[in-house]
Amino acid sequence: MRIAVVSPFIDRRHGTERALAEMLERLVGKYVCEVHLYAERVEDLPLENKASPATAGNGFICWHKVPRIPGPHILRFIGWMFLNGLLRRWDQLFSRQRYDLVLSPGINCLQPDVVIVHALFFRLQELARAGESAAARGGILRGLHRRVYYALLAALERHVYTNRKIVLAAVSRRTANLLKEQFSRNDVAIVPNGVDCQEFSPAKRLALRGTARRKWALSDSECVLLLLGNDWRVKGLPAVLEALAALHELPLRLLVAGNDDPAQFRHRATELGIENKCLWQTTDAVDVTELYAAADIYVSPSREDSFGLPVAESMACGLPVITSKYAGVAELVRDGVDGIVLSDPLDISVLVETIRRLQSDGDLRRRLGQNATETIAAWNWDRSAESLWKILTRRT
Repeated sequence: MRIAVVSPFIDRRHGTERALAEMLERLVGKYVCEVHLYAERVEDLPLENKASPATAGNGFICWHKVPRIPGPHILRFIGWMFLNGLLRRWDQLFSRQRYDLVLSPGINCLQPDVVIVHALFFRLQELARAGESAAARGGILRGLHRRVYYALLAALERHVYTNRKIVLAAVSRRTANLLKEQFSRNDVAIVPNGVDCQEFSPAKRLALRGTARRKWALSDSECVLLLLGNDWRVKGLPAVLEALAALHELPLRLLVAGNDDPAQFRHRATELGIENKCLWQTTDAVDVTELYAAADIYVSPSREDSFGLPVAESMACGLPVITSKYAGVAELVRDGVDGIVLSDPLDISVLVETIRRLQSDGDLRRRLGQNATETIAAWNWDRSAESLWKILTRRT
């Protein structure tokens, strides 16, 4: 099968992009697909320049580099949409490239055949409207940019997701339900993300723990909370900061990793008197396994998350996790057995008591972590790729 895959970038430092990389490797290796990847940047994937006698009859990935437009994010996105479509059309007309289908993780083109639905921007738009001040969003201009960007993506979602010729594959039951409610799509398949349980395991976490703790100057007596990902506000970071301030007497540290601008969150931490308890790390400069190794508890009281891959990876590493019912990954978590699922991520008092209980009870942390590792073992990438392959073969 020859597949055109459209994604701005692929690497293994970001959840959605890491999930796509895992899927593509299996489509190529197990199902012998010919993948033509239209992207601005590609890392951590084996690539071929073009089909050759050595690759004929074998699966491979060919990268068609899409130029990157500089400027604000919304202009870069508009440029990306135009240029990836232009390049694919050029290849069809002049290079005689013919694809069995076009696969897109999210809204990356207007006429895909199959979309793997991760983030839902109409939900992010609703949250952005839910009473946050311009200051809370990082200033008037940044807030305006965010609103316009979310409005554009929400409009594109309406255009793409209401087209019943396009097959939708959601990464969680929650996401499928939201697609049904918002776009009347009751035909959505579910392809949950998986976890590489060799890369993310208790043994590897413990082997790296000493080095990782020293890297961030963390003492043995400190209990480290970890939050990983982008869009920290939606991931629940404001609530975590409030909880940390309420627990200021405990030996807690917070490690926050991602590519968001930490300035506004640093400012809030300073207001709460906990800046000295917080560590800020960009994921571009660190291996995510080091982050899990340094942590004692993973905490992300998400207000919205289509899946939440860091939660699943933390479970595979044997870490106790705190998530919320608004994260798709919560479907894999038995509350109180494999982790803690909050019914209201904005209820700071419940979050405070949950963190306090886990910090003070090492046996509880170990029990939750052990159960989580056993549960998540069944959710591997081979299983996910098999589900996706069945969808692709039906579509063709």
